[in-house]
Amino acid sequence: MIRQGEKPPDFTLDSDDGKKISLSDFRGKNIVLYFYPKDGTPGCTQEAIEFQNLNRKFGNINTVILGISKDSMESHRKFKEKNNLHF
Repeated sequence: MIRQGEKPPDFTLDSDDGKKISLSDFRGKNIVLYFYPKDGTPGCTQEAIEFQNLNRKFGNINTVILGISKDSMESHRKFKEKNNLHF
């Protein structure tokens, strides 16, 4: 278990654009890493839109937003497109 303030272990996952990304790709940046259960559900959509609304402010403080769920890459792409998400 990772405790608050500890650095997480590096891991690599597929991104919705078909590339592999690793946590270490963002070395030197702050990261907002959030896990959500399913693309398109009301709560997950609201959460993602709120992150999108803060995306520019996060960028101004050297912070990237990464969302992870078990849905397919196609589902992620549709979810991002429908909700105009840029993270």
